[in-house]
Amino acid sequence: MITNQQILEKFGPRESMDYDVVIVGAGPAGLSAAIRLKQLARSQAKEISVCVLEKSSEVGAHILSGAVMDPVALNELIPDWKERGAPLTTEVSEDRFLFLTPEKSYQTPNWLLPKCFQNHGNYVLSLSNFTRWLATQAEDLGVEIFAGFPASEILYSDQGQVCGVATGNLGISKEGEPLSTFQIGMELRAKYTFFAEGSRGSLGKELIAKFGLSAESDPQSYGIGLKEVWEIEPSKHKEGLVIHTAGWPLQNDTYGGSFLYHFNKTQVAVGFVVGLSYSNPTLSPFEEFQRYKTHPSIRHFFEGGKRIAYGARAITAGGLNSLPKTIFPGGALIGCDAGYLNASRIKGSHAAIKTGMLAAEAAFEALGSARELDELIAYPLSFKNSWLHSELKAARNFKPWMSKGLLVGSLMVGIEQKLFGGNVPWTLHSKKADHEYLKELKDCEPIVYPKPDGLLSFDRLSSVFIANTNHEENQPSHLTLKDPSVPVRINLAKYGGPEQLYCPAGVYEYIKVGAEDKLQINAQNCIHCKTCDIKDPTQNIVWKTPEGSGGPNYSGT
Repeated sequence: MITNQQILEKFGPRESMDYDVVIVGAGPAGLSAAIRLKQLARSQAKEISVCVLEKSSEVGAHILSGAVMDPVALNELIPDWKERGAPLTTEVSEDRFLFLTPEKSYQTPNWLLPKCFQNHGNYVLSLSNFTRWLATQAEDLGVEIFAGFPASEILYSDQGQVCGVATGNLGISKEGEPLSTFQIGMELRAKYTFFAEGSRGSLGKELIAKFGLSAESDPQSYGIGLKEVWEIEPSKHKEGLVIHTAGWPLQNDTYGGSFLYHFNKTQVAVGFVVGLSYSNPTLSPFEEFQRYKTHPSIRHFFEGGKRIAYGARAITAGGLNSLPKTIFPGGALIGCDAGYLNASRIKGSHAAIKTGMLAAEAAFEALGSARELDELIAYPLSFKNSWLHSELKAARNFKPWMSKGLLVGSLMVGIEQKLFGGNVPWTLHSKKADHEYLKELKDCEPIVYPKPDGLLSFDRLSSVFIANTNHEENQPSHLTLKDPSVPVRINLAKYGGPEQLYCPAGVYEYIKVGAEDKLQINAQNCIHCKTCDIKDPTQNIVWKTPEGSGGPNYSGT
């Protein structure tokens, strides 16, 4: 197999393009940063070059519809967003919060709901369509957006500063050899580089390790969010209805819950979040999601309806306590690449927009002073003085409390948020990463899941089919193992092969080759959720960006 260094020696040097700022990721954080940079430049009649790289085939293709957005940051970024046609047209009309038992549900009176569970003034929207709209706003300002070009390598200066990124090579075979279609990657060099890859970004992970950015923070905590979009019967649709649940089907010691959002026409987005700190290796977040839809208080929404889209994505849920240092020489982490999501509200888009703006303002100031490749100290300082810091500080204990069980967690979160608004004198800390919580199979009672009925509940492969995921088959797997012997020797022997269960796309499968067990990796099924990179008990699986525009395609949903 030819190495990347050998490719560079044989086919290089790579072409390069120079920018003032390069941004990796065209989600709400990356696009908002690009827009803010151009707004500031225009207001001062200055020229500033900004480039955004996006790994999906088009902007929004890796973002599945259905979210509730607080417009507070958008109001700051684009005050006239309504006049510009932003796709925020469905205002939340009703909140319901339910505690589920296997057969019944109990609704919490709205007057008892803490502010973090109230959505008055927020909007139910297609996040995919919103990011497409943001992209048009950015391009109108002169931002260059390159979709289908994943950043696969961080470029460092001779002094160790981040000075840009390189896109991946195209046309490499499974064996790692150049094909007739081979194209060497391109370097995009910048005075400052922002990383907005979303939760558990592969380059963000490298930066956190290289610069020791998490040395003074709690271990990061994640959840896996599984989501479907349904067309339901018009008589069952109530535009703007937002339902959240806790309890069944998860057991008391497992953090998680659901959401069900009614948005435009007759569509609903339904999802289920499972904290990845769960301990039972036989737990399957995908199967828990499928079970949830069969609950007597939930199933009636979907009966007679049609499932039209499916996806899953890790969410960065540790909050303020787990937030790493967000700057390093030459760049910054923004949005969920850093971990700004507010888990108590199940909202991160407003935080992504705000942090993109704050980083952009710090970079613009630095560029105006003829600085480059240094640390943008103004970015974390402005965050500490922002409304977002106040919001996350008030929610800092949410995940630690909920990790103590549904009953204790709900009681203490209710006390902190309803009685004190989150302004309590104590702070809880997490001490272990999510993969460290997994117990051995012999110490757990196996969870047995019902077979899917094909009407409300489904299997993985039919779900992956409607995710429209695709990867060029003759390319190196973007899912690699540090030690190929570990899955059978440790994961299967001690934990029963949890890869088969925590992956929501059927990527990992233990098969028999003769008399021997072997882990088969079906990388073409991958929907880019990053769960394997997080939950693997031996941290042996490494997720990296695939070639070209591979992955799910959520266009039109």
